[in-house]
Amino acid sequence: MTAQTDPHDEPAPIPPAAPGGGTVPESVKSAASWSWRLLLIGGAIAAGGWLVVQLKVIVVPVAVALLLTVLLTPVQRVLQRRLRMSRGWATGLSLIGLVAVVAGLVTVAGRSIVGGFQDLRDQAVQGFEQFTGWLSQGPLNVDSVTLRSYLDQAQSALTENQDSIVSGALGAATTIGHVLAGALIALFCTFFFLLDGKRIWSWVVGVLPLRARDRVHQAGRRGVITLSAYTRTQILVAAVDAVGIGVGAAFFVPSLALPLGILVFVGSFIPIVGAIVTGSIAVLVVLVAQGWAQALIMLAIVLLVQQIEGHVLQPFLMGHAVSLHPVAVILVVAAGSFAAGIVGALFAVPIAAVLNTVVLYLHGHDKFPELGTDDRVVVRGSPQPPVVEAAEDDLAEPVLRRRYRWRDSTSARRATGPGGAPGEDVEP
Repeated sequence: MTAQTDPHDEPAPIPPAAPGGGTVPESVKSAASWSWRLLLIGGAIAAGGWLVVQLKVIVVPVAVALLLTVLLTPVQRVLQRRLRMSRGWATGLSLIGLVAVVAGLVTVAGRSIVGGFQDLRDQAVQGFEQFTGWLSQGPLNVDSVTLRSYLDQAQSALTENQDSIVSGALGAATTIGHVLAGALIALFCTFFFLLDGKRIWSWVVGVLPLRARDRVHQAGRRGVITLSAYTRTQILVAAVDAVGIGVGAAFFVPSLALPLGILVFVGSFIPIVGAIVTGSIAVLVVLVAQGWAQALIMLAIVLLVQQIEGHVLQPFLMGHAVSLHPVAVILVVAAGSFAAGIVGALFAVPIAAVLNTVVLYLHGHDKFPELGTDDRVVVRGSPQPPVVEAAEDDLAEPVLRRRYRWRDSTSARRATGPGGAPGEDVEP
């Protein structure tokens, strides 16, 4: 006996078979689509990073020039407005003042290091002799013969690796040459960024498509504000770290307090990590010069300064300036140092802060609404109106012309009609 079927019943649709013999879920298709796109984006980022590393002798000085430009721009404006200087003279004087300040700090620090190095070396030798005496007479009871054998092995290791040491010194000399060349490039770029910054930015914006120019210009303005806020805030944070640790070191090693303070100031430009490393160097110097008790006191001073930076300066000042969470700062610094060493750690946070501001603006979130959009970029010597509206007007112009021509002809027919008589309304 066969089952009766309803003729109105329709068979269920059969999903199309995949080439492999089964159906592919939509989730797998979506994951595959996202995967190749993410791989393509990652490959492009990796290629860009490789290119930057290959051109680091040029890229790093330009980045330093940008930081110096946002730092010296207020000085240039004061010289122009208060002293009535021309733009060229104000730019040159600002740059000369910066070079004079850096040269003065390096000279004073160098003299302090030369003056205190002899005492530090004598104290280090004395401390090493005390350490070897403790090894031979202390609980370890290491005899003098064993110590002498260890010292002979260390000396022979230095002699065997003399070629490596010499090659390392030559590599260091090459690096010094690159640093000097980079310094010249940075000073040259800083001068022209201060003098013709708007013209250079206009050229950069001018190579972009017409519809993107205005949004890129407005995003760039906000990125510069973020970079300027980061630079000023980081200088303040670094100065607090340098003064705190330098004053603490002055109680134990007065001759090296200023060099240690300058070292902490420079190292603090690498957020969080730099101050810890330079503070550890200060503790080590006090340990060599004075001993364990003074080193522990110096360590307490360094930790106190770090707590002030981490719980007061970084959350309230740096967090407001760059709008980055401390976890993001740590991860960005770690990624930058892994990718490009000290240079990557130095520039990781400002790059992340500027990208955060620019991307948020392009997605509709303006961190600086008070800037407005009235400032327009000048491309090739002519001021640009709102570029998106101008482009839309250009695209709509042929349609408007046809509409106006039709209205004019219709009005004429209404006014005159056939043979000059008053006409009737004519529909298109």
